[in-house]
Amino acid sequence: MEFELKILGSASATPFLDRHHTAQVLTVGNAQYLIDCGEGTQRRLMEHKLRHQRIGTIFISHLHGDHYFGLFGLLGTMHLNGRTEPLNIFGPAGLDEVLTMQFRHSFTQLCFELNFTAVDTTQHVQVYEDRHVTVHTLPMRHRIPCCGYLFREQPRRRPLVKEKLPANLTPAQLTGLTLGEDVLDEQGNILVRNLDVTTEPRPPRSYAYCSDTLYTESLADLVRGVDLLYHEATFLEEMRDRAATTHHSTARQAGLLARRAQVQRLLIGHFSSRYRDLQPLLTEAQTMFEWTDLAVEGLTVSV
Repeated sequence: MEFELKILGSASATPFLDRHHTAQVLTVGNAQYLIDCGEGTQRRLMEHKLRHQRIGTIFISHLHGDHYFGLFGLLGTMHLNGRTEPLNIFGPAGLDEVLTMQFRHSFTQLCFELNFTAVDTTQHVQVYEDRHVTVHTLPMRHRIPCCGYLFREQPRRRPLVKEKLPANLTPAQLTGLTLGEDVLDEQGNILVRNLDVTTEPRPPRSYAYCSDTLYTESLADLVRGVDLLYHEATFLEEMRDRAATTHHSTARQAGLLARRAQVQRLLIGHFSSRYRDLQPLLTEAQTMFEWTDLAVEGLTVSV
């Protein structure tokens, strides 16, 4: 099953040339999740041939404009295109007030159900679950309430070994085997041992999105061992004081967190517009964690 991240924007507060405000799409199976929705997100979706009607859930990290100013326009386009499927939005308290005000003053009445859930940005708790993933919040240390999100794939079913399966098993029995159950007779005796006719499933995959934040060592415990980590890297280490003042991180700090968390791969993004060339940011992060890449526009990462 597909588990793929698409980067739509890598810029920080102000866009720069071909860098756009933060937005990402995580695809798991046939489900798509939008993570942050900076200005221009719906156009970026079009450019990458991603159908916004497939998006079922949107996760907003915080209420700085470069992370959500594209949301109202996207919702309006969904409405004008006749969306009927419900849409879930998770984000900090206050986002619902902003959207309600925009809807009221533009006389917009959506033709689909919009479900908003305010998240506690100070806690690491599960906020969402479907048949593909669970999602937990990751507390960030920023100038306003802010959280990241940890996506974990649901446990996968055990693959059947067709050559070892007895004949005449029912669909229900076959399903039970994939779920780790034995096939029993009416007296409760084992007819088919699960371990004899199935193999171990592939471990569930995971993605951690760490939005705007000061370097926070305790995050390492929350994202330990994830397959893919995104961490903001707004500045180079030489501007560490500026990073602290604005509650952001440096590329070196992002790499350090990835190393301490023992993740498989790191993506860095949210680059300051002062940097025309991003290679120094990549090089700095790689001094701490070798398996680092730039989360630049159009990058697709399969896990």
